[in-house]
Amino acid sequence: MADFDPAGFKADIDRRMHGALEAFKSDLVGLRTGRATVSLLDPVTVEVYGAHMPLVQVATVTAPEPRMLSVQVWDKSNVQMVEKAIRSAGLGLNPITDGTTLRLPIPDLTEERRKELAKLANQYAEKARIAVRNVRRDGMETLKAAEKKGQINQDDQKRHEGEVQKLTDKAVADIDVAAAAKEKEILGK
Repeated sequence: MADFDPAGFKADIDRRMHGALEAFKSDLVGLRTGRATVSLLDPVTVEVYGAHMPLVQVATVTAPEPRMLSVQVWDKSNVQMVEKAIRSAGLGLNPITDGTTLRLPIPDLTEERRKELAKLANQYAEKARIAVRNVRRDGMETLKAAEKKGQINQDDQKRHEGEVQKLTDKAVADIDVAAAAKEKEILGK
């Protein structure tokens, strides 16, 4: 009865569910709401030096105005690659090149684009819910295996399953709250 650690088990489940929530929140940050934020370009990766690198590893991104981003590319030979990466990232941005600086005017969001972004936010939310449910499933399987091996009794298994379900419910509720807030922000309601 020494292999199963209830405290470690619960902490691991909680950590993994929290990780899914944090990944979801970082996905949401990349969704554009009409304001210029440097995090808007976080998902952009640039193919330079024979590898795919995050944009922040080849350039400095700033937001000098509320509706403008500025990308200062460090190596002049990478300017075209950075411009290409931004254009192909599906963010609806068209860089204006000025030497080693790219200016990115943030266009107004059309109603159609807002609906697309809201739909994308909901897709991110569903992906996060699935990740949380996968953690729940893994936890339940671990508990069943521990009970089968005699490491915990059936009462403890049921109690731990209830705790895993509570963690799952809380994580899904947090995802739903974040998704609703982002959808409200995107649609401007």
